[in-house]
Amino acid sequence: MSESRLWDAVDGYFASHLAPDDEALAAARRESDAAGLPPVNVTANQGKLLQLLAQLQGARSILEIGTLGGYSTIWLARALPADGRLVTLEYNARHAEVATRNIARAGLDALVDVRLGPALESLPKLADENPAPFDLVFIDADKGNNPHYLEWALRLTSTGSLIVIDNVVRGGRVADADDPADDVRGTRAAIELIGSHPRLSGTAVQTVGTKGYDGFALARVLP
Repeated sequence: MSESRLWDAVDGYFASHLAPDDEALAAARRESDAAGLPPVNVTANQGKLLQLLAQLQGARSILEIGTLGGYSTIWLARALPADGRLVTLEYNARHAEVATRNIARAGLDALVDVRLGPALESLPKLADENPAPFDLVFIDADKGNNPHYLEWALRLTSTGSLIVIDNVVRGGRVADADDPADDVRGTRAAIELIGSHPRLSGTAVQTVGTKGYDGFALARVLP
């Protein structure tokens, strides 16, 4: 068995016991595929991890930057109490349309606010609304803007909030300081900002699985 097939098999085993599918999640993936959305949503195991992190935070409010088809949104929203709130930002109208349907099918539309437009335009508008600080921010959008998203996440959170950035390994390219690609440069800038910012304490975790060689960064907001 090849290494990648082994990763898939292990992911499948874990998911079958720890993050089993249900109709809403399966339909979200199915509808996203049928609509031609890129197959880059989090895996079931990663979705369950996001849900557990939100639950451990006792999150009542969540900000997601990058909705895609709403698969990760469903996992996160399921961690919220009945009066919780999740704001998710998506720049692509087709993606937002599919996500809105998927979220409604999951019975979570009362909790989730899907906002259409470039995140760097939506975030200042959100800040102008003066919302209560978000307990958890999940960043999973265009990687070149990761440091900007991280800076906005800091403005929209408070002490004890958790910020999660997805896809930080970039297949190992993140270690190459000379890689000129925007995704690598943006990810490196975000990692370095976490390491140097006085109000952030964080780490990064490498993963393998159905999505190949990847990983995520976690940062806790300090006083």
